[in-house]
Amino acid sequence: MSSSSSSSSPLPSALSPLANVYNRFSQWRTSLELSNPGSVEGLQKEVKATHPTNHFFDGARADLAKSLSMLPLFQVTHSFSLASQTAPPTYNFGAVFATNQTLLQGGVDNDGNVNGRFNHGWSPNSVTKLQTQLSQQAGHNMLHLEHDYQGSDYSVNLKALNPSPADFTGMYIGSYMQSVTKNLAIGVESIYQRASADMTDLHNSWHAKYTGTNKNWIATAGLPGPGVLQATYWQKFGEQVEAAADLQMVATPDRRDAIATLGLKYDLRMSTFRAQLDSTGKVAALLEQRFAPTFVFTVGGEIDHFKNTARVGMGVMIESSSLSPEEMGMVQQQPQPVL
Repeated sequence: MSSSSSSSSPLPSALSPLANVYNRFSQWRTSLELSNPGSVEGLQKEVKATHPTNHFFDGARADLAKSLSMLPLFQVTHSFSLASQTAPPTYNFGAVFATNQTLLQGGVDNDGNVNGRFNHGWSPNSVTKLQTQLSQQAGHNMLHLEHDYQGSDYSVNLKALNPSPADFTGMYIGSYMQSVTKNLAIGVESIYQRASADMTDLHNSWHAKYTGTNKNWIATAGLPGPGVLQATYWQKFGEQVEAAADLQMVATPDRRDAIATLGLKYDLRMSTFRAQLDSTGKVAALLEQRFAPTFVFTVGGEIDHFKNTARVGMGVMIESSSLSPEEMGMVQQQPQPVL
């Protein structure tokens, strides 16, 4: 009868050195006290929140929302848009249902296009997202699958756009962001496109993010493509003023140009003012005035001095609720639903 030592597998003892190395590496990473760097997609979120370009619209808009329930959240919206120079008049009806872990959002416009969104948080750090769009126009249907995981000092994001399980056509995107010091983080994003069995393309982009010690300024740099450089800088001056700069340079055999943008955001007690100037001759400004917690008036304008054109936009957002003041107070104390 063989002894227990001879019958035991030598595999665990062979892996013990690797386990020791991994444990030491984990302890070293923990001792660095690194923070989560955010995702590659959100590298410029502070810059985008400062510049009015990402909030500007032309023509007239009206958004009417009514909250029917808050625990869980259930809200319906009516959105109107007209007199735009770049888009026809539209109407959209939407509904939102959300809990602390799940978000369901859907809408239909006057042309019969239907869009939907589903988010579910498996944990505070792991979220699965699904977006879909159904259109009567050929080629406008869309299915977007995404999973986002936020680690202690890294983030992973996986996306699939219009994936086909039959021949694996579609677009697949994967990104990874890692903090290497308390201030510096680096990341990579890979985009794989498969239009058909014999038409594939793989593209990689590289990114870096440097955050100030007091987290009051952030600088980013990226190489999104061959001969393309994008750099941003954002800084917060106190509680009310933020400034952001964006530089995009293209140096390819077919194209050589650069665009620089400077923006400013000023928060008052009941309003937010944004202004922007870029090297193409465009000047833009946007004011969001909140007259009451449920009524917001927005007005903005943009002038292109080189093209001698201008755009103006005005909008209102009105929210009503059938809830009592006691219920509204309970809602403000609840954690926000997963996005």
